[in-house]
Amino acid sequence: MPVARLKVWRGGDDGAYEDYEVEYEEGMVVLDVVHRLQATQTPDLAVRWNCKAGKCGSCSAEINGRPQLQCMQRMEQYPEDEVIQIAPLKTFPLIRDLVCDVSWNYKIAKTIPEFQLTAPDQDGNRRMAQIDIDRGQEFRKCIECYLCQDVCHVIRDHPDNKDDFAGPRFFVQLANVAMHPLDTNPRRDTVDHGFGLEYCNITKCCTDVCPEHIKITDNAIIPLKERRVDEFYDPLRIIGRKFFGKK
Repeated sequence: MPVARLKVWRGGDDGAYEDYEVEYEEGMVVLDVVHRLQATQTPDLAVRWNCKAGKCGSCSAEINGRPQLQCMQRMEQYPEDEVIQIAPLKTFPLIRDLVCDVSWNYKIAKTIPEFQLTAPDQDGNRRMAQIDIDRGQEFRKCIECYLCQDVCHVIRDHPDNKDDFAGPRFFVQLANVAMHPLDTNPRRDTVDHGFGLEYCNITKCCTDVCPEHIKITDNAIIPLKERRVDEFYDPLRIIGRKFFGKK
């Protein structure tokens, strides 16, 4: 039976990596090995998980320095002699071991405008073009693993930006509202939210780590930036607001 060599973060901010060796079987994922470690050697190891199917986003961690879901990384992809380093998400406050406090994200979520849909047609239905349905479907694939938030250097390297910058997960949520053809929120409300969209320099690091393969940068962030430019910097709109009071 092969043996996994793990280097796992233990403790709080003043903790350290500890080395472990854990036997594993064919077909196991990293989370399976962490559970076996917890069951056989370290019963006090704190790790968050739920579905083990890549759909809840709970088991997010940094594996060999890359934000990933532990349940989606098969052990067979690592050479047997490789040391697998497992660390908590760096961007959020550490509670203990592999568990972080991600509650900041919940506060940001409450500031996103809600859908305000148009009245239904006379037959009681609402109709959309298929292209708009497909676009919105992509945005709703998000499982809130917060890997995109973790890897975003705007908040990862500059925590003080959290007061002004919501991060890629919420740009996806905002785009879902702003680009919905049946939403009636004023256009300005969905582009001027104090979300710090201008901080993003579209490095696409968020897209690279998304386990749902959402094209966060191309399909959410860049279109939102374009809408913001149209709304606030289009000279014709500026003139209209100045002389005619048009929004």
